[in-house]
Amino acid sequence: MENCFWRRQGLYFLLFFSFSKVMCTSISFSIPEEKKKGFLVANVLKDLKLKTRELTTRKAHLVSDDSEEYFHLDIPTGNLLIYNKIDREALCGQNDPCLLLTQIVLENPLDIFNIEIKIEDVNDNIPKFWKTKVEMNIPENVPKNTTFHLESAQDEDLGENSIQNYTLSPNEHFQLQIHKQEDGSNNMYLALKKGLDREKMPHLGLTLMAIDGGIPQKTGTMQININVLDINDNFPKFSKSEYKVKIKENILKGTLVTKVDAMDLDLGSNAQILYSFYQVPERINNLFLLNEKNGEITVCGQFDYEKEKTYSINIKATDGGGLSEHCKVLIEVEDVNDNPPEVSIISLTSFLKEDSLPDTMVALFSVRDQDSGDNSKMVCSVEMNLPFVLKGTTNNFYQLVLQSPLDRETVTEYNITITAIDCGSPRLTSTRLINVQISDVNDNPPLFEKPSFDMQIWENNIPGLYIGSIHAVDLDTKLNAKVTYSVLPGKGDGLLPSFISINSETGNLYALRSLDYEQIRGFRVTVRASDGGSPSLSSQVIVRIHIIDENDNAPFFLYPLQNNTSPCNELVSKSAEAGYLVTKVVAVDVDSGQNSWLSYELLKATDPALFSIGVQNGEVKTRRALNERDTNKQRLVILVRDNGLPPQTSTALLNVLLVDGFSDPFLRRVDVSVQEPEEDKALTKYLVICLAAVSFVFLVCIVVFVVVKILKKDPQSHFTAAVPHFPPASADAPENCADSQNGSLPRTYRYDVCLTGGSLSSEFRFLRP
Repeated sequence: MENCFWRRQGLYFLLFFSFSKVMCTSISFSIPEEKKKGFLVANVLKDLKLKTRELTTRKAHLVSDDSEEYFHLDIPTGNLLIYNKIDREALCGQNDPCLLLTQIVLENPLDIFNIEIKIEDVNDNIPKFWKTKVEMNIPENVPKNTTFHLESAQDEDLGENSIQNYTLSPNEHFQLQIHKQEDGSNNMYLALKKGLDREKMPHLGLTLMAIDGGIPQKTGTMQININVLDINDNFPKFSKSEYKVKIKENILKGTLVTKVDAMDLDLGSNAQILYSFYQVPERINNLFLLNEKNGEITVCGQFDYEKEKTYSINIKATDGGGLSEHCKVLIEVEDVNDNPPEVSIISLTSFLKEDSLPDTMVALFSVRDQDSGDNSKMVCSVEMNLPFVLKGTTNNFYQLVLQSPLDRETVTEYNITITAIDCGSPRLTSTRLINVQISDVNDNPPLFEKPSFDMQIWENNIPGLYIGSIHAVDLDTKLNAKVTYSVLPGKGDGLLPSFISINSETGNLYALRSLDYEQIRGFRVTVRASDGGSPSLSSQVIVRIHIIDENDNAPFFLYPLQNNTSPCNELVSKSAEAGYLVTKVVAVDVDSGQNSWLSYELLKATDPALFSIGVQNGEVKTRRALNERDTNKQRLVILVRDNGLPPQTSTALLNVLLVDGFSDPFLRRVDVSVQEPEEDKALTKYLVICLAAVSFVFLVCIVVFVVVKILKKDPQSHFTAAVPHFPPASADAPENCADSQNGSLPRTYRYDVCLTGGSLSSEFRFLRP
């Protein structure tokens, strides 16, 4: 029962010698024992000088060192109420004052208030004797004034409520004597005032009454039956009146504690001594075993220093004649480090934001050890290499606080082990595991898989065709990691967002319209990926769309001009030899690559054996020498085919007129004018129209080329708009140059038509740019 006393002393020590920044205040209350649950002890708001709602806002906790909770703090009102019925005798025994210590802990800022509650005694126990009936054997020759030891009654109450007086029933032989000891206890004796005569009175019955001082008074009685014996005039005598022994609390059962020894000078049965416990509580019988013959006291139970530190045992030695003597055995229990430290969590933050500031409190806990001395001194620590640190306060309270920044993307949770080690021998350790989850903050933007994306699409696609997909990853979680995609508006430099749409959820790209390679070779769009956090974070990426050419354009004849209503006529002298160059057929294809590679063939002819055409260059030549039998007007159908899949073809009609004297320009001019004046005029008109058309196309190409060069920022870029029909002279020059042997003229060639005066013949000259 002295545990409360030592806790109170330790509290005062910490209260006056603590140097922590957390201030502690101590207040005291007193209440009677045996009050029912809900009894109001006090309202702590006034004593602690707190406002009405401050207990709620500061998360007040009632912390008690006792394993059983006796009090309850009503947070809204500040009333301190009794939670369990308090029995002062069960709690403190005979210790006075009987104090209960508790603490009120407030957070933000941390304040600790020590509350000392004194339990006042009430007269709820009656005086009790160890035995209700006592048999005493007294020899008849006992002299007057001889005293006989009587047991005193026990009253668990204190002060005036305890035993105040004893009375003995009226008789003529005995009176009651009370001797007060230095420790405050009473020794009672039955004093013989008149000699006994066994023959006259062999038995005597007395009643001893114990009276307490409570209101109302309570009494207890013991019946004393005295048997008058015949002559046993020596009492047993102990070698010591008091035996002192020290034992460890972990002493094993059966271990000898001490041995008491008494002697009797009588002989025979009057000298035979038996030992027994005298007026000991039940717990003594459960812990110690007394050998009634030799007086050895051995251990038969288990000790706990934290519950009881000393034991006082009365030993009675009785001889064969009924005479007895008493001694006292004082046993002191020494502490053994058998209690590990106890870690109690008071407040815990299980979810911590990753952007929490340093010194943020994660947990508040207390550590205590029920041992004493060095065995109760403790060291508390957490694991190294963690972003948390312990800060000690008063009364073995600790705060677990954040000491370095957190990153949920690196570590999502922490399992923190709190280790408490005492200073006993051997040292005892206890641990407590705390789990702290790190909650996400939107601190990571979406990241694309690549720095840029390149995709291809065939021209003449259907609108809504799937092109490809892009993907971005956000390291955050939940809404902070939900990525949506969007196409940003264009700002020049080949950015054409109106051609593309994107699925905001999947990142799939679709073409909004049909694309034409001959108008645009490629373009770029800027795609933004945004997360769902607040504020939202985003990143951008460039997506390049390359358009792939299809063979969707048939070759076009420049000479003879395709789709012309008037046929094209060529004059050849009948004296021409084999291999004579009649004319050169020119065709172009606005496609690119192998789709623009052209080949010529003679599809039909009036005389197929007379003329041939170069497959690559389109030169029409005579295969043999002309003679008079050949028809004057030869009709040639020329076909041009590209190299695409499937190939595209075009045809042109060419009339070849065989004339005499073609080598003399003057005669040729006269003869032709005489023979076919109307045909000469028509042919000249058609040639002039062809020349004008070719010149117009050439001028348009030059103008478009200059405009594109001015607008284009990057001369190397492939993502600028092309000429609707004929690309600029600098684009894809190797594919259409004359050296490639593809049978088409360079796109930058100019055509100069020269006609001889009065002649129906014509001649093309091909000039370099």
